[in-house]
Amino acid sequence: MPMNTSMLAAFAALAASAAGAASARRVPVSLDSLPVACSAASHVDGKAPSLLPEGRNFKLVWHDEFDGDALDTSKWSFRTNFWGRPAHWFAKPEDGCVEVRDGTVRLKVKKLANGQFVSPQLQTGELLWDVPALENPKGFWYVGKQMKPKFVHKYGYYECRCRLQRKPGWWSAFWMQTMMQGCCLDPGLAGIEQDIMESFDPGEVIVSSYHLNGYGPDYRSFHIPAEYDRPPVFDGKLNLALDTENFHTFGLLWEPDGYSIYVDGRFRGKNGKYVSHVPEFLLISTECKSYRKNRMTGSADPQLEAAAAAGDDFEVDYVRVYDVVP
Repeated sequence: MPMNTSMLAAFAALAASAAGAASARRVPVSLDSLPVACSAASHVDGKAPSLLPEGRNFKLVWHDEFDGDALDTSKWSFRTNFWGRPAHWFAKPEDGCVEVRDGTVRLKVKKLANGQFVSPQLQTGELLWDVPALENPKGFWYVGKQMKPKFVHKYGYYECRCRLQRKPGWWSAFWMQTMMQGCCLDPGLAGIEQDIMESFDPGEVIVSSYHLNGYGPDYRSFHIPAEYDRPPVFDGKLNLALDTENFHTFGLLWEPDGYSIYVDGRFRGKNGKYVSHVPEFLLISTECKSYRKNRMTGSADPQLEAAAAAGDDFEVDYVRVYDVVP
């Protein structure tokens, strides 16, 4: 199947725009300015409690506490392709960029022997672009078989407790996608990319972003806080300031009528402009800056040298999924 170059360009421009805006110098919003809206609840013995939105009852339906000494591959897979082609900036299992110890998983940035910088993306399902694009003897491209997801879910509360990366040059995220992302222009049927947390620069978390209608000419987005629906779409004024030494908890309450975002038990905002009504899979991911826009040359952000030398990592304590119950 031929690659859609307009979609690739649009998606690269989207990431570059967000990263560029996030790196502009400004004063982000303080966490203390947000209202407390969650209560601590212990559902896993010996582990940090969840911070669950008040006024509802929850049932834990899926989780990974990252105990043991290796990644649980019954729950997670590595994303290694981008639009059906190998992404040289995504770490493979053999690159040694994922370490499980002391009850957390650490996603590391690393410089390979050939000079390539890589970092990992872990996911519980697979998007169409994750499937290798293959060429038959007649020169026609086609897409191979999409794998069965390890976990997908619809509605509920999605939570990640993590410590952000400390060095510039790469970014971290906790987010969701559907297996049929962009298959049609009905976001309820095709699903919506739900970016619960993204940190493009150390100590700063951008708005929670929602991407629909694919990544080409029909692409649309909305955000939480919802003020970003007004022009300019992204100016960075409502980014959130967080330290990089402590763990922080990020939560998404996904309901049939909209999305609510919580950070460390505080309410960041709600938006119900569009809603996905199909199951989605989870991702905890990192990415080295500049590779996507320099896809052909493989050029990396120069700040990656210091990040790799310092052994910088994005550390996740747990990922949990709850159903809202009567």
